Order: sequence, then structure tokens, then C-alpha cells
Amino acid sequence: MSKKSNKKKSVAQFFWRYLSVYRWQLFVITVAIIFSTYLQVKAPQYTGKAIEELAKYAGTYFAMHDADKGPFVSIIKLLVGLYLLNWISMFVQNILMSAVTGKSTNHMRIDLFKKLEKMTIEYFDNHQDGEILSRFTSDLDNISNTLNQALIQVLTNISMMIGVLIMMFRENVQMTWATLAISPVAILIAVYIIKQAEKNVEIQQENIGKLNGYINEKISGQKVIITNGLEEETIEGFEELNQEVKKATFKGQVYSGLLFPTMQGISILNTAIVIFFGGVLVLNGDMDKAAGLGLIVMFIQYSQQFYMPLTQISSQFSMLQLAFTGARRLNEIFVVDDEFERENTSSISGIQFDVTLKDVDFSYQPGKPILKKINIQARKGQMVALVGPTGSGKTTVMNLLNRFYNVDGGSISIDGKDIRDISLPSLRSHIGIVLQESVLFSGTIRDNIVFGNEEASEEDMISAAKQANIHEFIQSLEKGYDTEINDENSVFSVGQKQLISIARTILTDPSLLILDEATSNVDTVTESRIQKAMENIIEGRTSFVIAHRLKTILNADYIVVLNQGEVIEEGTHEELLEAHGFYAELYENQFVFE
Repeated sequence: MSKKSNKKKSVAQFFWRYLSVYRWQLFVITVAIIFSTYLQVKAPQYTGKAIEELAKYAGTYFAMHDADKGPFVSIIKLLVGLYLLNWISMFVQNILMSAVTGKSTNHMRIDLFKKLEKMTIEYFDNHQDGEILSRFTSDLDNISNTLNQALIQVLTNISMMIGVLIMMFRENVQMTWATLAISPVAILIAVYIIKQAEKNVEIQQENIGKLNGYINEKISGQKVIITNGLEEETIEGFEELNQEVKKATFKGQVYSGLLFPTMQGISILNTAIVIFFGGVLVLNGDMDKAAGLGLIVMFIQYSQQFYMPLTQISSQFSMLQLAFTGARRLNEIFVVDDEFERENTSSISGIQFDVTLKDVDFSYQPGKPILKKINIQARKGQMVALVGPTGSGKTTVMNLLNRFYNVDGGSISIDGKDIRDISLPSLRSHIGIVLQESVLFSGTIRDNIVFGNEEASEEDMISAAKQANIHEFIQSLEKGYDTEINDENSVFSVGQKQLISIARTILTDPSLLILDEATSNVDTVTESRIQKAMENIIEGRTSFVIAHRLKTILNADYIVVLNQGEVIEEGTHEELLEAHGFYAELYENQFVFE
């Protein structure tokens, strides 16, 4: 099966997955559509009979000045009843479809967020935030709009085409073939235009994702852009990406817009063919004039009803294609593998002996190794510091310890058990991380501190804040721990955010701590407060600490020096100074001016 057919199959499966839950509602909608279609395809018959009765009435009235108009009035009343029932049927369809659309897109949104929460850090490292967010915004909106507006129309139009074909063949086979004479040409033209539109709409949505990612990235870094005077360069970059969106959108809209007038023109041409052929039949005497006039009027309506579905579907094709593209883009996320878990994993109750990295190899990209045969051991309660230049692999070690990534070779074990044999929830419940850039979520200070342990008591929360040296500052705020945190109202400095992050980590009471350059973005005064908080959190726990400022790790039990992904030195601070190697040089360069 080709890649393209697989795409279409996956899109169809995607929609069926969510719509099949509402089988009964869809069944009622389908019945209502069939009933509505029946009423609509019957209407031309009665319209034709009404014309025929009107012609008879007029002929009789002018000849005898006395004619019965009852049959004509009866047919008109019947037509009014048909249109009223058709309105009721369409009302039921739309109400039920709105409910199905709202619920199914709600489930899509929930499932998409759940899926993202189960995916690897690698996925987020390789995709821009704006590109991911565009799935929640434009793609889901396109799907919702299409299901709400276009799906009923598509089902109705397909039903209409089938119903009209049946009625036409029942009424007059010759007129039917005349009506269908140019339909193959219409279908071929439509297929060509649709393929071109499909290609360009997919390119459009991909470019919109890239543009959203660019905008999100630049807004996040606006201070850096302004500080460096890069506004014009940033605008130029935006304009380049926006131009690509414009090109694809223009082409997609041109082809999508071309479909409607093309089908409309073919429909008008077909109406002319029906009138001409019907006139020939009447003039040749194949039917009387009154019946022939009614038949021509009937088939003019059937011709319009037959081509109207093609015209309407083509007018909404742009919306349909956006929905198909959106479904494909959502499905691309759903088919990505979740975080790797071996079978028969077990839990741990903490660290009893040690954490060991043995012959660890790792690379983010094949052929570009980041770590090479790394061997590190941290005994229970020890503080192991990782030192080295940028790009030496320090942060990568942290990513592997928490299983954000899995090793390519060798192993990482806790008390002799490979961490891949430990369930992820159990492993991460015993690991606490304080990152270089702290993250605070919308909500109160209280919400942020108890984020990792929502069952913590008030006393435990305050104790954690005191150990993190942030309690006094929080108390100085008007609302204390109930102070709201959001993007518009951030009352915290970088250091204070870091201290709240440390308090959050303390409250989870982890067995293994990972501190990733927690003091690198703060001043020396704040650094000393963070350092004291770090000492409180480290005490009695096994910990791995990354630090550019070597004075923050002078009391480490063991120091590992990394360079280009390899361990080049290891030992205590004193031992490494006595060795007069790479570490000693780093130390002297940092402290000679302090």
C-alpha cells in the first residue's frame, strides 16, 4: 500500500475512532438525511405534476371557461407539507450533529493532551512549542468547524446524488442519460483540482506550524531581541516564513476556489442540454406537450439537484481539506511511541546502596556520540559533582539518570537494578530535579510548592519553604502563600523562583537529587541563599550536582571531570588540585580574580 493511501486510511480511522462512539446519534442523523433526501427528490415530481395540471387547467379554462383547479391546489399543498417535513428533518440533523461534534472534538483535545503528557522529552526537544500548540488551535478548530458545518452537507449531498439517480431512471431513461452526459468530464476535472488543492493545503498547514513556532520563540526571547537591536532581522525572518504561508495559502485557495465556479458552469451547461434534449423529444412527438413540459421542468430540477451536491462539496472542499490535514497532523502525534517501558518492571523504595553508571554510551544523533564509556558511582548519601566545559556531557548524564533518554550502551543502575527495569512512576517518584531555569506554573505560591506532593500538610509546606530560605519573603507579600503567579504579574526574581523550585523539590522528599547549575543565573548574594538551601536539601540524600561555579561544589564527596563526553579526572577537591590537571586549571582561573 502506498504512503498516500496509508495517510488516507489513517485519517479515516482517526475520524471513525471518535465518531463511532456516537453510533446511535449518527444512525438517527443518517435516517434523517435519507428521509430529507427522499422528500427533496420527490419534490420535483410534484412540481412537474403541478406544471402539468396548471397547463391542463389553463388549456381547459381558455377553451371552455370552466376548469377544475382542485388537482393543482392539492399538489401545491402537498409540496408545502414536503418542504415543512424537510425543514424539521434538517433541524434534527443539525442539532444532533452539533452535539456529536462538540463531544468528539472535546475527546480529541483531551486525548491529545494526555498523549503529550506520555511522550518523551526527545519529542519536545525536536519540535518547537508553537508547532505543537498549533495542533490544539488551528488543527482542532479546522476539524471542529468541518464536522459542524461540512459533514452534514457531505452526507446529504451523497444521499441526494444517489436519490436523484434512482428517481431519474424511474421517470425517463433517455432524459437521465442526457442529464448524465457530461458528468464524467465534471468528475475528472474535480479530481484534478482536488489533488492540487490537497497538496497545497497540506503545505499551508505545515508552514503555519513553522510560523507559529517562530512567533512563539521570538516572543519568548523578546528581551534578548530588543537588547541586541535585532528587531529588523526578526521581522525579516517572520516575513520569509509568512511569505511561504502566503504562497501555499494562495495556491490552495485558488484551486479550492476554482472548483465551485467550474462545477457551477458545468451545471448550467448541463441544464441547457436537458432543455434541448427534452425539447427535441416534444417536437418529435414522443410525448404530448403538457406532459413533455412537466417532464422538462422535472429534469431541470433533477439536473440541478444532481450537480448541486458536486457544487456544494466543492465549495466546502477547502474546509474539508483543512480538516483532513488537521486530522493527519494530530494523528502524527498519536502514532508516536510513548516513553519506553520494559515488561515486568518493578518498583523501588529508595536508594539503599548506590547509583552506578557503567560503560555508558549515548548519542542524540547516530554517529555523533555525546558520552563514551562513562563510569560513575554515587554511594548512598554522597554528593557527586560533575564539572566540565560546555558540551562535555554533564546535562546529558542528568537526562539519562531520570530516563528522559535511554542509554545506547552500558547501564545505569540503582542498588544493582537497571533503571530500565524500574517503572517510570516509581523511578521518578524518588528523583528530585532543580533545573538551571526554574519553572513556575499559573496559580498561587502554595500551588507551586505542593505541585509534586498535593497531599502535603500546611506545616510540611512551610517547613519546605523555610529550608529553601524563601518563607520570609513569601510572608512579606500581601497574600502570602495565596499570592497569584502568572505571566502578567510576576513578583519574583530569578533567584526567588529558584528557591520556590527548591522548596517544591524538598517537599517531594526524593532519595536522589539532580541539581543542574541551579546557581548559574543569579547574583552572588542570591547564590549564597540558594547554596544554603541546596545544602539543606542535599543533606542525607544521594545527589548529582552540575556547577560552573566551582565554589558551590567544594564540599562534594566526589568530583567527576568530563570533557568531550569522557571522564578525564575524578576524585575529591583536594585530590584534583594536587593532580594539577584540568580541574586545577579551571579552579585557578575562576578563583584568581575573586
